[in-house]
Amino acid sequence: MNDTTIEMRRTVNHLYITMIKRIDSTAKAKDLIAILKEQYGELMFYQAGGCCEGTQPQRFEKGGYYLRMRDVCLGEVEGCEFWVDRDLFEYWKSSHFTLDVLDGFGVGGFSLETPLQKTFKIHYRLFSEEELKNLEPVKTAE
Repeated sequence: MNDTTIEMRRTVNHLYITMIKRIDSTAKAKDLIAILKEQYGELMFYQAGGCCEGTQPQRFEKGGYYLRMRDVCLGEVEGCEFWVDRDLFEYWKSSHFTLDVLDGFGVGGFSLETPLQKTFKIHYRLFSEEELKNLEPVKTAE
């Protein structure tokens, strides 16, 4: 299995199909998440479509950001839900997200990693036609 697959499998006519994850993370992102979890407890990500928070993923204590109806959870990164703006999802729904970390001050300064002079960044790539057939389902906020 490559990095974009998930252990969860579904059965179709007694065949096992590997579900494709919509989001993964780099080792640097995993390390920073561990530091932030130790300091703040349970966390969540939210990536908006622009404006003052930009299009970088923001990190909050779980429940510290109020989701809008129909915002989309792409999956989890290190046990943290990764939510995106519903309009952003429509634009990027055929793309795989890879969460990474850069040194520096991120857009807006609202995210929990800002005092550490780090910022999360997303790298995108389009899913292949084969991957699109087996994507892990998303959930939406109510």
